[in-house]
Amino acid sequence: MYKYLIGGLFVISIPLTACVSNDKSGSVEAYKNFPVTVKGYKGDKKTSEAYTGQIARHMLHESLKKLAGKGNGKSNPSLEAQMMSYYSGKAQGRAIISPTGSKDFPIIETQVDQISKEKDLAGKTYKGTISGMPNQMTGSELIKFWIGKASSATKGQDKANGYDYPQLISKFIMGAVFYNQAVDNYLDEKLSAEKKPNDKPYKAGAAYTGKEHSWDEAFGYFGAPAHTMKLSAAQVYEIAKKGSKSKPKSNAAKFADYNKDGKVSLYGEMTHAPAYYASSYDKGGKTQYLHNIMRAFLEGRSMLAGAKGEKLSDSQRAKLRELAAVIEDQWEKTLAESVFKYAGSVYGDLAKLKVIRDSNGDTSKVLKKYIKHWGELKGFGLSLQTGKKKLGETGARLNRLIGFGPMMPNSSQVSDIDSQGNYVKSQGSGMSEYMLHMLKVQKLMVDEFGVKARSNDKLKDLTSMIKSLGKTGSAEND
Repeated sequence: MYKYLIGGLFVISIPLTACVSNDKSGSVEAYKNFPVTVKGYKGDKKTSEAYTGQIARHMLHESLKKLAGKGNGKSNPSLEAQMMSYYSGKAQGRAIISPTGSKDFPIIETQVDQISKEKDLAGKTYKGTISGMPNQMTGSELIKFWIGKASSATKGQDKANGYDYPQLISKFIMGAVFYNQAVDNYLDEKLSAEKKPNDKPYKAGAAYTGKEHSWDEAFGYFGAPAHTMKLSAAQVYEIAKKGSKSKPKSNAAKFADYNKDGKVSLYGEMTHAPAYYASSYDKGGKTQYLHNIMRAFLEGRSMLAGAKGEKLSDSQRAKLRELAAVIEDQWEKTLAESVFKYAGSVYGDLAKLKVIRDSNGDTSKVLKKYIKHWGELKGFGLSLQTGKKKLGETGARLNRLIGFGPMMPNSSQVSDIDSQGNYVKSQGSGMSEYMLHMLKVQKLMVDEFGVKARSNDKLKDLTSMIKSLGKTGSAEND
């Protein structure tokens, strides 16, 4: 074993076992073909990796996001029930509403059950209270609240209060389910000596040990193609876009199709939400979140395969925890990069809205984008607070800067939710002050998380904004 630096982090490199499929250089090629190490296994499985439940939940998430934009502005109990079936239901027969295939990007699976049966999102949602929204709702309660609102919104947007429900629901699930389950469950409690030991099957008859499957489940929530180490960040990104960013469009399917059967499987060949965002930042060349995370997952799983079904020693579990810490750190940075990016988008939208408003122009198009970008900012801001690490003062500042709702052009802002579930609005400090808040959010992400990709970087305006606002801008008014 040896250590090397990646972006200021010490990453552990563990010798990889020969039983894993290798490329010509001898390094692990893909997160697959790990041997069955369970003592006395009697089944017919030839490999031990399995994370189908997690990929099924990615399908539930994508489909729920799509449904959240289907409202027509009126009460729609049937749409709400359908959305709930993808969030908290486990019934058979649920179609994969998104992603769907095309001529240039043919997808094998069309039903959630083809990947894994009886899966939901609600049971895996962050159970703590969400301090960044009113009424101290739990993660699941907040998503259900938003689902109710989305069902009666016009195409998912509430333009009066400034909410884009597809974005809020989607970006929050990325943290409250995927990130939380991976770093605060499978790569935390389940790495202890007592839980899911490596010398026993995960459950009776399973082809994988307790520790092997725990590691697999965390990997599944990250959502990277199994062969990510054979791809560039840009190629992994193109897979998520299903060819819309490829020239020709058919290139993305070629990148995804690892087994060369002419189709893309959503299990093992597709890019899902967390890995998509990591790749989106890495393709700019300033960061390596995607490959740092993937390398750590591969090295940990290879070490487990090399343990050959024996109980792990304290030193082996310590190595797994070091790799888990790399995954957590790089995943957290990816979420922080997303907060940074969308704070910049919100800042830019507000600048455009001010110009249009001051000239008595039509703000509708820019307002739609502003509400969407704010939903992405808020969803990621809340997601960042659902990991193992408690953010304390940083989380409190982030919530105060972003607020419960966006600052609207008339300077109103949601400040509460009443007992009937109605939004309560008050007069805010104004659009210019809120623009400064967005710059402070970006600075907070740099200071506290060390983000480096910095998409939509607007920090060059910070000094001038503070100066233009005088005493109001220089004061800590968030």
